[in-house]
Amino acid sequence: MAEESHVAVGLFESLKALSASLVGIVQTRFELLSADVAEEREHLISLLVTGLAALFCLGVGIVLLAILIAVAFWDSYRLEALGGLTGIFLAAGAWAVWLARHKSRTRPRLFAASLTELSKDRQHLSRKS
Repeated sequence: MAEESHVAVGLFESLKALSASLVGIVQTRFELLSADVAEEREHLISLLVTGLAALFCLGVGIVLLAILIAVAFWDSYRLEALGGLTGIFLAAGAWAVWLARHKSRTRPRLFAASLTELSKDRQHLSRKS
């Protein structure tokens, strides 16, 4: 009789430890998932800001190019000033477009860290069984 209660207590302790381990694993996975979502959000915000900067610079460059063409027949150094500003804005816009494309092509896979950890867990559990 005492042996049966000892086995029952040992079984309940094992189940408690197993459930605590499972809860810990689930909590860790949710923390990783949360970090992945936050990282993806930051990436998208950065991409949006870069894209907006590119559109602004290209728009200003086009307006300045139009002004440059309009005053092409005027005298003095207006052409050099407008040409320089046009070149700067077009170069900044082209650089921002390149940066946005580079960021969108080199971003990590969504939930990559979570998937790696889950794969490790699966391998670890399959080795034990």
